[in-house]
Amino acid sequence: MAPTSLLIANGIGSPAIRTAIRNQRILRLERGLLALPGADPEFVAARRSWALLTCISAGKRYGLWLLHEPAKPHYWHTNGRRTGNFVSHRAALVQRPLDEPVAALPDVLLHSLLCLPALESLVMVECAVNRGDIELSWLLGHLPGRRCGKARNVLAKVDRGADSLLETLARVLFRDAGIRVETQVWIDGIGRVDFLLEGFLIVELDGLAFHLDPRQFKKDRRRDNAAVL
Repeated sequence: MAPTSLLIANGIGSPAIRTAIRNQRILRLERGLLALPGADPEFVAARRSWALLTCISAGKRYGLWLLHEPAKPHYWHTNGRRTGNFVSHRAALVQRPLDEPVAALPDVLLHSLLCLPALESLVMVECAVNRGDIELSWLLGHLPGRRCGKARNVLAKVDRGADSLLETLARVLFRDAGIRVETQVWIDGIGRVDFLLEGFLIVELDGLAFHLDPRQFKKDRRRDNAAVL
């Protein structure tokens, strides 16, 4: 997708553009905006709104953990133009966006912290932090004032030890229930366990992939037996 002016600036004349549109090699989305056939529908919708995908709508573009797909798209824009039903984000961007109509990762995370319910934004941020994509201190530095108190409370719950969305959810729910939780604890004779609750109860979270691997399944059962002993 590109503005018509960009193609002209790169030496493609208006007659050639009109011919490509007639032959359906290029689609005219609207006046001044062109796309190739088969362009990503989410990108097309964002471009038509002269907006950027952000918040939860941009999460999957960065491979972030998501609790669910958004009910409606989340866009960043400043033009006041509405061409559909979407959630609008207008906070000033802190980083230049990509060539695609997607906000940069730092802005996506900031928008999610200021927009989404706490648990939904937490899993997105914790995924990015654990991959080394961003630092908590950077996010905190861009969330000053009382208006950002909820977002700072979410950041206070981020743990660097989580390996999966499931671990993040379990840890938060355990702690919200008032249970003392230690994560990624090393126990002699067993190894590293996902959780140790109240200093004595071991909790391991195994996804389906582990149970489908016979060797991993046997290894987990040996660890379970050692933990019982």
